Amino acid sequence: MNKQVVQQYYGDILQSSSDLRTDACTTDAAPPLHVRKALGRVHDAVSARYYGCGLAIPAQLEGLRVLDLGCGAGRDVYALASLVGPNGHVTGVDMTPEQLAVAREHEAWHAEAFGYDRPNTTFIEGELEKLDALDLEAGSFDLIISNCVINLCSDKPAVFRAAHRLLKPGGELYFSDVYADRRIPADLVKDPVLYGECLSGALYWGDYQAVAMAAGFGDPRVVDHRPLAILDPELKAKVGQIRFASVTARLFKLDGLEPACEDYGQAVIYRGGVEGMEDVFILDAEHAIEQGRVFPVCGNTLAMLMETRFASYFDVVGAGDRHFGLFPGCAAPDVFAAVDTAPAAAAPVGGCC
Repeated sequence: MNKQVVQQYYGDILQSSSDLRTDACTTDAAPPLHVRKALGRVHDAVSARYYGCGLAIPAQLEGLRVLDLGCGAGRDVYALASLVGPNGHVTGVDMTPEQLAVAREHEAWHAEAFGYDRPNTTFIEGELEKLDALDLEAGSFDLIISNCVINLCSDKPAVFRAAHRLLKPGGELYFSDVYADRRIPADLVKDPVLYGECLSGALYWGDYQAVAMAAGFGDPRVVDHRPLAILDPELKAKVGQIRFASVTARLFKLDGLEPACEDYGQAVIYRGGVEGMEDVFILDAEHAIEQGRVFPVCGNTLAMLMETRFASYFDVVGAGDRHFGLFPGCAAPDVFAAVDTAPAAAAPVGGCC
């Protein structure tokens, strides 16, 4: 049922973001200036059909090969196409023909607006649960993004496994999605409006972390999070005490990441130079690294910085040949709490070192 529900909801029922009945598919974070400029260059007809729940556009994109899972009408694809430049490429996958028709209609317009000789975009119709059946080469993408779509998939583990297979070593899955603070009852999963509004298909937060790690993504990291508001009284009554959160997360394809944050007596110094993060490099919600300042890191964080596209922006202090036990003060954020509240007690999977 879920495939038909999603296709009808996003192909026929939703004609613009104003038709939404919750704030799940809205974004309140202010992007960096260069990202705002890229988003501002997207055609109005494409932007009007945007249903993302966060900002799924990370830093340092020049020349990257990017895959957008659940690209819809292509807002993020075109913003990324502007940011990766003429030597990069962005592929969008979606299963909704009506959305893809809007995206494809504007390919030539965006190439001309960006000053490119030809479009650096491709749009493919297909289901995210069946990425292996599409013409996508394993290990060929530097970055995979998704914006409020994985929760709509019936086989979420298959999506994470395919993403891991498609990424290059050191690549990342950077995505925004909706999560619940408990497993959703079956009767709510069958509700077409709750499902289409990205609520009743949401993974329980604990299950998400287990699924991500089982797919090969060690030490999941939270970049940003906010609690969701349900605007419609009828929908609010249906979900009762279930809490929902929009989370932007990043998962790196790196070998050897450890289950916990381990201290090897190392630190990094950020040289600066990443656009939009000239003074402070934000790896995740727990790592704001000031330019020029010695910043102690655990082994996992060091790998996320030095075995990825960010390596040239950091210097390493310490040989890392001695283990000092668990990194002190390691705790993952409570994604269901207000952003300005204190973090929860230490969590079993990474998040803060």
